[in-house]
Amino acid sequence: MTIAAAPRMTGLDWLCLLALSALWGGSFFFGKVAVAVVPPLTLVLARVGLAALALLVVVRVAGLRMPSDVRLWLAFAGMGILNNLIPFGLIFYGQTTIGAGLAAVINGMTPFWAALLARAVGAEPLTFGKLAGIAIGFGGLAVMIGPAALGGLDTSLIAQLAVVGATISYGCASVFGRRFKALPPLVTATGQLSASSLLVLPLALLIDRPWTLDIPEPAVLGAIVALALFSTSLAYILFFRVLANAGATNVSLVTLLVPVSAMLLGVLILDEAVTDRQLLGLALIALGMAFIDGRLLARLRLATG
Repeated sequence: MTIAAAPRMTGLDWLCLLALSALWGGSFFFGKVAVAVVPPLTLVLARVGLAALALLVVVRVAGLRMPSDVRLWLAFAGMGILNNLIPFGLIFYGQTTIGAGLAAVINGMTPFWAALLARAVGAEPLTFGKLAGIAIGFGGLAVMIGPAALGGLDTSLIAQLAVVGATISYGCASVFGRRFKALPPLVTATGQLSASSLLVLPLALLIDRPWTLDIPEPAVLGAIVALALFSTSLAYILFFRVLANAGATNVSLVTLLVPVSAMLLGVLILDEAVTDRQLLGLALIALGMAFIDGRLLARLRLATG
């Protein structure tokens, strides 16, 4: 049996992928710095608002036009809720208690939810490899959360479950986002971020009342700007470049790299501790993603004849 290979990645593609993993890993680092001072919803507003403005400029420079179809903008709003508003809010809430590295490792569960939800709506089959990967990945999550879950809901467990909720929302977004295949990806990203900004604005005003907050220190403001412009706007541009050149399977490798970069930033800069349980959970989640990706099993079959 002939197995179709993913497009070969060039050296530049690998550099872009590594940069993307650093940017998305950095989002957990920047978020941890900022959420110590800025409430979660206000931080979501700052992230998506600044990122949307930056991408609107990029769209204009690229010669693209944003659509005017109301139904399409309603779809952008749905995507923005699932891919930005809910997960960003839950991750930032979780990071008020847990570290950047742990949040990023739990976030690595996203492909497992995506596979389950894609099967639930009939979009993709649930193969043995995917089923095995999901089982291994959830085993990794159980290892990280540990026996503390049996002792009731403490603040750390609630924070970890909030990040799990973010991964479920990301999984829903991966299925919902299939409807935008006909649009340039940059337009889709700009549309969802713009819609997210409009949706989160009244929530932030009502709940956080940001005008009553003290002006953040320069380091926190820098983290917010980096979160929006680098870990969101620039990250989307790199993501779409690798997606166009190397395909969806290769770009999905970034999910293996993001937790590592986030954990390194947390340890080296924020002085976060990494436990053996977290490392084992990371290893299991990475193994599970390799099974879902499918190439590991394909190569094993080829090697065994």
